[in-house]
Amino acid sequence: MRKGKITYRLVVLLLALIFGAAFSAPSFLQTEKGSKISLGLDLQGGLHMLLGVETDEAIASKLKSIASGVRYFTTKNDILVDNLKASEEAVRFSLLDGDDGKKIEDMLKTIQGLNVAKNGLEYEISLTEQEKIETAKYAVEQAVDTIRNRLDQFGLAEPTVAKQGEDKILVELPGIKTAADEQRAKDLIAKAAHLQLMALDEKHQGEAQTISERDAEAYGDVIYPDVKNPKFKYLIKDIPVLDGAMLVDARVAFDPQTNAPIINFTLNAEGARIFGDFTGSNVGKRLAIVLDGKVYSAPVINERIGGGSGQISGGFTVEEAHDVAIALRSGALLAPVKLLEKRSVGPSLGQQSIDQSMIALISGAVLVLLCMILVYGLAGILANVALIANILMLIAVMALFGATLTLPGMAGIVLTIGMAVDANVIINERIRELLKSGHSVQISIEKGYANAMSAIVDSNLTTLITSAALYAYGTGPVKGFAVTISIGIVASMITAIIGTHGMFDYFAQKIQKSNSTMLWFGYRVKEKNASI
Repeated sequence: MRKGKITYRLVVLLLALIFGAAFSAPSFLQTEKGSKISLGLDLQGGLHMLLGVETDEAIASKLKSIASGVRYFTTKNDILVDNLKASEEAVRFSLLDGDDGKKIEDMLKTIQGLNVAKNGLEYEISLTEQEKIETAKYAVEQAVDTIRNRLDQFGLAEPTVAKQGEDKILVELPGIKTAADEQRAKDLIAKAAHLQLMALDEKHQGEAQTISERDAEAYGDVIYPDVKNPKFKYLIKDIPVLDGAMLVDARVAFDPQTNAPIINFTLNAEGARIFGDFTGSNVGKRLAIVLDGKVYSAPVINERIGGGSGQISGGFTVEEAHDVAIALRSGALLAPVKLLEKRSVGPSLGQQSIDQSMIALISGAVLVLLCMILVYGLAGILANVALIANILMLIAVMALFGATLTLPGMAGIVLTIGMAVDANVIINERIRELLKSGHSVQISIEKGYANAMSAIVDSNLTTLITSAALYAYGTGPVKGFAVTISIGIVASMITAIIGTHGMFDYFAQKIQKSNSTMLWFGYRVKEKNASI
C-alpha cells in the first residue's frame, strides 16, 4: 500500500495540535507551572463596583498646587506677598512691591491654562475652561491607572479597572471571598493617599480647639484632626509646603525604639529642594505631616532636613502600613472617588455558572461531533479532529495571553464549536456537489475547497469585524466574548480549512482505492457518475 501524502497543510495541523495540547494542559489540569486562564468575576465570585470621580476636587487641588508654587517662588526670590489664598475658583494674593510684578507674571506664564487677572497690585489666578475640562478628564484617567496599580500591588489576580462614561470607573475584583477582604479592597481603592507637608500656625494654634472653620479661613488656615485623637485639632496653614505629587517611594519599616510600623517616604529632586529650603528657614517651628486630611505627626524642625526623605508614624498596624505604603507608591488620587454601585458575586453562584456552562459546552460539542459523523461519515471525523485542535488552540492562546474567562467567554467557546465545523459543512457540501456531477474524488476535493473558500472567508471576516466593534465599545464581559470569538475564528481558519485539507491529501489514495463515497462523504454516488 502506498503511504499517504504528507503536505505542509498536514504539518500545520499537527503543529496546531501539539501547540494546543501543550499550552492548554495547565488550564485543564490546573498545574502549578505554566500559563493558565484566569476565571472572571461571574465564574469564581468576587466584587463588582461602579465608582464616581469627583472631578471638581481635582480642579480645586490644582489651584492649591499653583498657590504652593507661587509661595515657594516668592519666598525663594524675596518677593513680599500678602493674603495668598486658594479657593475652589481661584488663587488670590497681593504684592507689596509693584516692582516685583514682572517676575511674578513671567513665572505664571510658564504654567499653561491660566487666566491671570490683575487689579493694581492684586492678582487673581483661575483656570481656563479648556484647562478645567482637561484637568477633569485627566483626573478620571489617572484614577483608573492609580486604582489598577494599587490592586496589582495588593496581589489580586486579573482585576478589571476600566473607564465607564465620562466620570465613572468600573472595578471588578475576582476572588474576593470574605467580608474582610472586600472591606480592605474597598478602603484601598477609595483611599485618596493625599500626602501633604504643611506648616503649623504657631501663632494661633492655641485657638485650634475652639476656633470655627470660618475664623480659621480668615487666618488663611484649615483645621485638621489628629489621627490618634480626632478630638484634638491642629491649625495649619492652608497652602501646603509640598504634596504627594513629589513623592517617588514609600516603604514600610519599624521604629527602632518602639518597634511599631512606620512608613519611610522619599521625595523627588524638586521636592527634596523645597523640603530642604523650608526646614532650613523654619528651624524651631513645627511641620505637620498630613495624610488625607488627618495629622499623623507634627514634629519640631530641629535642623535643615536634606536628602528628601521623611517618616510617617501614626499607630499603624502592619497591614494598615502596608496598604498606606501601596497607596502612596501608586500615587494619590487627584480627585476622590465615591461608591455608586456594589454587587457581590458569591463563589457558589460562580461554581453554578461553571457547572451549567460546562454542561452546555460538553453537550453541544458531543452533539456537533455526532452530527458530523452521521451526516458526513469519515469526512466528519476529520472535521472533528480539526474541531478538537481548534478548541485546544483557543484555550492555549487565551492562557498564553493571560486572558480572563467569563460567562460570555464560555458562551463564545460554545458558539465557536458550531462556527468551527461550519466551514467544513460548506466544504463537504461542495465536494458532494462535485461528486454528484461526475468529478473524480481528487478533483472534487480540490475544487470543493476552492469553491467554498470565498463564502468561508466572507463569513469569518464579517464576524471578525463585528467582534472588533464589540471589543472596542463593549464592557468587560462583552470584550471577553469578542476575544473568544476572534481567537476561535482565526484558529478555525488554520484547523478547519488548512488542517482538513491536509488530512484529505493524506488519505486521497485510500479514498480512491476504497471506491466508497458513502463511507468517506456520507453520500452514495450513482453508478453512472461513479468516476473515481
